[in-house]
Amino acid sequence: MSRGLNIAFFGSSLVSAYWNGAATYYRGIIRALHERGHRVTFYEPDAYDRQQHRDIPDPEWARVVVYPGEGEEGARRVLEEARGVDLVVKASGVGVFDELLEAGVLDLQGPGTRVVFWDVDAPATLDRLEENPSDPFRALVPRYDLILTYGGGAPVVDAYQALGARECVPVYNAVDPATHHPVPPDPRFAGELGFLGNRLPDREARVEEFFLRAAAEVPEGRFLLGGNGWGDKPMPANVAYLGHVYTRDHNAFNCTPRAVLNIARESMARYGFSPATRVFEAVGAGACLISDWWEGIELFLEPGREVLVARNGAEVAEHVRGLTPERARALGQAAMARVLAGHTYAHRAAQLEALLLG
Repeated sequence: MSRGLNIAFFGSSLVSAYWNGAATYYRGIIRALHERGHRVTFYEPDAYDRQQHRDIPDPEWARVVVYPGEGEEGARRVLEEARGVDLVVKASGVGVFDELLEAGVLDLQGPGTRVVFWDVDAPATLDRLEENPSDPFRALVPRYDLILTYGGGAPVVDAYQALGARECVPVYNAVDPATHHPVPPDPRFAGELGFLGNRLPDREARVEEFFLRAAAEVPEGRFLLGGNGWGDKPMPANVAYLGHVYTRDHNAFNCTPRAVLNIARESMARYGFSPATRVFEAVGAGACLISDWWEGIELFLEPGREVLVARNGAEVAEHVRGLTPERARALGQAAMARVLAGHTYAHRAAQLEALLLG
């Protein structure tokens, strides 16, 4: 590497995980890029009460610029501020001004500036484009120098190439061992099974099946549900609803119950090859992970040795009933060793650097 890159990154939020499932991903990638000598300015809107629910201060490893979430002037101002950098990244799902930013970053493209679209929810983006042939983003895809996705494998790569993408490369979720690691158990999170995820339309039915049904089948066990939006959801009596769990408590949440559950959203399960951030957060903390099945899971964790896989709620309940503390500990230790050896954000940053500078 001859020199570090000056990178402008337009995303939902770096400093708040409130209604922002990509926060862990952004933090891990950007911190690792900083450690490799690159300079990142992260532009995020003041929207969805995220600034009121910050869970980290402005980090030393990135410059954070917050612009108004109302009125286009702020978005246009930060676009102009980014002019002349080496690399501009527009992430999907900023939540406000997405169309303006998707087109606006391409106006910054030039001989010394490459522009990347980084899709942190490729299944949703691709489904949207398939349903709406007149979606303005469709015409922009071929203009980006590179499309990155945080999951999806060959189905997503093929779909983006069919849309005219010059190149599409998955940069999968991973673990940052500096932030997700084993900690002592916390009595607040004691129980048999925990699940952490916001209530979203293409997640709800799968949570009903894999988590709430399993809880109903193991009435003697305590089940923990964290995340926004579930407060008015009917639940079995043995489910403790925790509301929003701040990232400072994620390690304790993952280290305390007997096992932690991963449930892919419907669209991600359909495309496969899409391990959520919670997978790496959990196993990075040494948790015993139970996951719904999706194609490609074995690329990240070996079923039966590093993760327990279930195809429905009854199988989740069966795993919970049969899981001894010794077995849970062995699964968690094996999974943690696997991700530390090959699935850290340092690995992902090296992959990204090779793409950009190789």
